[in-house]
Amino acid sequence: MNPLFDERRYLIPFRSGLLPQIFTGVLVVGGGVAGLRAALAAADAGAEVILLSKGPFEQTATAWAQGGVAAALEPGDTFDAHIQDTLTAGAGLCDRDVVQMVVEEGAERVRELFAWGMRVDAGADGRPTPGIEGGHSARRIYHAGGDSTGAEIQRLLTERVRAHVNIRVFEKCFALDLVTPSDEPGSPVMGAITHHPRYGLQMVWAKSTILASGGAGGVYRETTNPPQATADGLAMAYRAGAEIADTAFVQFHPTALYLAGAPRLLISEAVRGEGAHLVDTSGHRFMQDVHELGELAPRDVVSQAIVRQMHKQGGRHVWLDCRHIDRFAERFPGIAARLKQFELDPQRDPIPVHPAAHYTIGGVRTDDQGRSSVPGLYAAGETACTGLHGANRLASNSLLEGLVFGSRAGLKAAGGNGFSAVANGARSAPVPIVSDIRPSEHAELDLADVRSSLRSAMWRNAGLIRTGPRLADLAEMLNFWAKYTLDKIFDDPMGWETQNLLLVGALIARSAGWREESRGCHAREDFPGTEDGFCAHDAWRRGRREPTRTPADEPAPVG
Repeated sequence: MNPLFDERRYLIPFRSGLLPQIFTGVLVVGGGVAGLRAALAAADAGAEVILLSKGPFEQTATAWAQGGVAAALEPGDTFDAHIQDTLTAGAGLCDRDVVQMVVEEGAERVRELFAWGMRVDAGADGRPTPGIEGGHSARRIYHAGGDSTGAEIQRLLTERVRAHVNIRVFEKCFALDLVTPSDEPGSPVMGAITHHPRYGLQMVWAKSTILASGGAGGVYRETTNPPQATADGLAMAYRAGAEIADTAFVQFHPTALYLAGAPRLLISEAVRGEGAHLVDTSGHRFMQDVHELGELAPRDVVSQAIVRQMHKQGGRHVWLDCRHIDRFAERFPGIAARLKQFELDPQRDPIPVHPAAHYTIGGVRTDDQGRSSVPGLYAAGETACTGLHGANRLASNSLLEGLVFGSRAGLKAAGGNGFSAVANGARSAPVPIVSDIRPSEHAELDLADVRSSLRSAMWRNAGLIRTGPRLADLAEMLNFWAKYTLDKIFDDPMGWETQNLLLVGALIARSAGWREESRGCHAREDFPGTEDGFCAHDAWRRGRREPTRTPADEPAPVG
């Protein structure tokens, strides 16, 4: 990777002593399920908490989540079955102890949501009625409003956070960087420098900081993610010296609406769970030729099969046939309403679909408490790489992970086990931090064009099917854009997001180039087999040219 990606410690020049100072016990960056649950756990443990939300709560990936939350709660289902389904999807890279912990604790976290008043879909007897999705061997997926589960969980947790006396919410507040007393690797995180459109730059000092800022879907042209998914948390953590693991693994959702010029509307996995068929231009159900589970095979299998079918027939999409599903609009009201805007009736029209970037499996490497390799820094949710998902996430395990790891990280961060200035040999906050960045002498590129070109290049060269030459071409393009973009000083989120996207795009390309095999949702056309030598996590850190390789079941290093 070009050294330019490692040179910039902070995005902007600043002197900490000249900025407004804010103090808290726990700082949570991110307003989705993991961040909200972390804030509640820390606050319930007695900590003073500040929760930063980059945008409106309605714009989080959680709020956009159509799929459900998985939990083994029904008679006949077992924890062991859920564990095995997760391990199978993860293609050898799951941490089995973490999987077991999330499955078992996750059941309690889901029951907790029900007790708090989650409006879960239920039968005539009032009991929640779970569905089934790809890769699951039992009906254990709980939904709300058919296809509005994430929005309901977002509503429920947001209301509890706003009502909690120990939590302050800073909305529309952009976290630029984590702050450390020195630039050396391992220097403890002491909070963050933030920007608010009304209050400007501020120093938020915290004993513990939890990143829960979501994924990196915005790095791809085709994505189901909300616009604010611009990899900010991963980029901040990397600049602060934290280990970033498994970035080659980006999950692509098989079925996003494909209409030229239209947003890539997610068509939930639950639709296939209710019997929808994937067909090619001739009406053939090609998934039956690929996997014994057909349309309910794991997502990596379905997505890659769709791409290969499109290449075989020279098309730009396949079709999702829902015409035989009774009462579609009642079961999936949100999807039906969006399709109606494009004059599509799923009871009459096959839906054109195409895979799109959906979930960032790699992230800030953490242990089973959410602790990163840097003292004082935790991560939870899509920002983190916990060992739960391995090489491919099992459907509807993400909301579950956010609930479990949000709760665990919040409790740990509030319990006296976070950053201690005295124990770590640093001065108590605030400490003088100076970021001295000189103006660039290079010409400036058009940011909108860089962003558009980056997303297209990532989609072409680091999408579902990858090759070494294409990844090398991508690295050259990223290096060129970095030369004229990473050395600039911007004063608004558009510039900072673009710099973050370039950095994380380079991390994805670097990991994908290193992993010379095909495993889970990482498919190399030039290395189609799965290799025992790569049955390990690859973890990268600022200033280090080669990754640290650790076996799947080896605990992550913590600060």
